[in-house]
Amino acid sequence: MNNEAIVAVLKENKMRPSFIRVKIYTLLVESRIHPTVDEIYEQLSKEILTLSKTTVYNTLKLFIDKGIVRAINIEGNELRFEAERGFHGHFKCRICGQIYDIPMDENLITSELEAFKIEDIQVLVSGVCPDCE
Repeated sequence: MNNEAIVAVLKENKMRPSFIRVKIYTLLVESRIHPTVDEIYEQLSKEILTLSKTTVYNTLKLFIDKGIVRAINIEGNELRFEAERGFHGHFKCRICGQIYDIPMDENLITSELEAFKIEDIQVLVSGVCPDCE
């Protein structure tokens, strides 16, 4: 996704495409590492000297509220972020720690859940990735 497309997504979702918002969203769209706030801050603070963790937190919260970014809980209290890419699960390698997107069928929802208002589904599979096997 190029810079113009990133700006368009932000504008479509009624957000001002500030330099920092564009950079954070670009990082999430181009990255498949599911970064934490600290990782986003570490990567972008080298380029944006005025960036603060508070700005990263606030920007991510805005993106989540607008539905263009999703927070995922991979382990314990470690919150990671990804650009919204449709329904999928995650695989975490217990050796290298790498997190992979895995395609999943949205028909996971069974008839027993029809009466419930489902707001989020997170599927985590763990094991050993092909590179570590």
